[in-house]
Amino acid sequence: MDDEKNLQNASAENGSQSQPEGQREFYYEVQEETDGLVNLASDPRALTEDYKEDSLEDLEQATQGQDDFDTTNKKEYNEEDIQVLEGLEAVRKRPGMYIGDTTLRGLHHLVYEIVANSVDEALAGRCDTIKVTVNKDGSVTVQDNGSGIPVGIHPKMGIPTVEVVHTVLHAGGKFGGGAYSVSGGLHGVGASVVNALASKMVVEVRREGNIYHIEFERGKTTSPLEIVGKCDENDTGTTTVFTPDPEIFPDCRFDFDAMITRYREMAFLNREITIILRDDRAEEPVDKVLHYDGGIISFVEYLNRHREALHKPPIYIAQRSGECFVEVAIQYNDSFAENVYSYANNIATVEGGSHLTGFKSALTKVINDYARKYKYIKDSDRNLQGEDTREGIGAIISVKLPEPQFEGQTKSKLGNAEIRTLVETVMSEKLAQYLEENPNVAKIVMDKCLSASRAREAARKARDMTRRKSVFESNTLPGKLADCQEKDPTFCEIFIVE
Repeated sequence: MDDEKNLQNASAENGSQSQPEGQREFYYEVQEETDGLVNLASDPRALTEDYKEDSLEDLEQATQGQDDFDTTNKKEYNEEDIQVLEGLEAVRKRPGMYIGDTTLRGLHHLVYEIVANSVDEALAGRCDTIKVTVNKDGSVTVQDNGSGIPVGIHPKMGIPTVEVVHTVLHAGGKFGGGAYSVSGGLHGVGASVVNALASKMVVEVRREGNIYHIEFERGKTTSPLEIVGKCDENDTGTTTVFTPDPEIFPDCRFDFDAMITRYREMAFLNREITIILRDDRAEEPVDKVLHYDGGIISFVEYLNRHREALHKPPIYIAQRSGECFVEVAIQYNDSFAENVYSYANNIATVEGGSHLTGFKSALTKVINDYARKYKYIKDSDRNLQGEDTREGIGAIISVKLPEPQFEGQTKSKLGNAEIRTLVETVMSEKLAQYLEENPNVAKIVMDKCLSASRAREAARKARDMTRRKSVFESNTLPGKLADCQEKDPTFCEIFIVE
C-alpha cells in the first residue's frame, strides 16, 4: 500500500516522464484511484502473472448443477460459407459497427453524421449557418450554406461525386486532399452510412448557380443527379432530407431535447457558427437559435448556471502548436461534483482519451506545485490527489488536430499519444502562469482543493473504522470458548498492561 501511494505521489509531482509511451494510459488510471482500489480490468497487463488451477474436484464441485454451453458445429466449413457483402450491404447487416447501436442513440447519430459534415465546412471557413429540422413525417432536414458537395463526374468512379459520397464507403474529402485542414470526419463513411440506413434520402446541392437533385432508397440511387433549378452563384450549400428505415430502427421518433443538447454543445464549441433547430411535429413549431460568441468560456458558465461560481470569469487557456490547437476553460463552483467535458475536432469523446488524461495529470501537478511553493501543503504532508483538485470543477477541454485517432466510427475516445503531451505542456505552463498572476483566484482554488482533501481523508478514516469494527464484531472464538459479556460492573474487571 505504501509503495503504491508513493508511486501515486511521485506521479503527481513528476508526471510520467519515466513511463514508456505505451504504458502511460494505465499509469494515470492507477493514479486516479484512491485507497488502493484499482479496477484491474482497465489494465492491459493485469493477467501476466502465471497461475495454476485448483484441483479438478474443486472445479467440478463449483460447476455442479450449472448449464454447459456447447459451441461445437459439425457442419463442414467450405467455400460456400464465405459471404461477400458488396456496397452498403455490410452497413445494413451490421449497423452497430458504424453507429454504435440501433436504439435512439444510434438514430440520433444519423443526424449527427450529416451535421458533422456541415460543421467541417464551418471549420474550413466556408459555412456559418446550419439548419436542422424534424419534419412532420418523421424525416430530418439538414441544410447548410457551405460550398456544396461537388457534383462533377468523379475521375475514378465515373459517376457524379455527390453520388459517390453517398453510395461508396470510405469516399470523402478528408483523406488528405487539402480541402479540410481539420475535420471530425475521418473514415469517409458518414453520409453513405446514413444513406444505407435510411428508407429514403434526398440531396440537393446549390453550386455554380445550379440546384442539383438526387434521390436514394436504402443506399441505392433511385433518381439520378439532375439540375432542377437555378440560383445565385453566391448561394451555395447542401440540403439533405432523410427518413430513418423502420426495418433497422425499432423506434424512429427523434428526441428534440436530446438534439438541443447535442447541437447547443456544438454551437459552444464553434463560436463562428449559428445552428437553428426546428421541430415541426407539434401543432406549434418549436425553434431554437444557438449561437455563442463566448465559445467554451460561455460553455463552462452554462455548466455552472445552477451553482455558485467561486471565481469569475472562468480560467481560459488557448494555445496553438504546429497544426494542433488546445483550448481549455475552467471554473470552480461550490458543489462537490466533477463536471469535465472533452472534445476532439468538435466530437464529444465521452470516454475521454489522451487529451483528458493530459488535462487531469497537469491539473494535479500544477496545483500541488503551487500549494507546496506557497506552503498551503506542509513538507511532511502528502500531495493532493487528482480527485481533490477536481472537486467542484467545471471544465471544457477542446483540441483540434489534423489526424485524430479515435476508437471506432462512433469516436468516443481519442488515442493520439502526442496530444496528451501537448495538453500537459500547455496546461502546465499556462495554468501555473495564471495562478501566479491571479493570487486571489489561486487562494480560492487552493482552499477548495484542501477542503476536498480533508473531507476525503475523514471519509477514509471513518470507512476504515467501520471495517475494523466489523472485523472485531465477527471475530468469534473457536471450539467451546465463548465471548464473555456482562453488563453489571460489579462482575467486571479492567486489566491495564504496560
